[in-house]
Amino acid sequence: MSSTENASFQAGQAEGKTEEKASGMLDRAKETAQNAKDSMQQSGQQMMEKAQGAAQAAKDKVSGK
Repeated sequence: MSSTENASFQAGQAEGKTEEKASGMLDRAKETAQNAKDSMQQSGQQMMEKAQGAAQAAKDKVSGK
């Protein structure tokens, strides 16, 4: 193998490794974003339930229940 072919081969290997690493980083970023989204949805649901409970308690108090 000539030095030009060797350099080209090594460049191709480096490019492949870089693409693989970038793909892994992107997958982790997507997973982190999905986890954050799920957490926010759970928090929102809990807040909504608390607000509904407070509203019901206020209604009950006003109506004398």
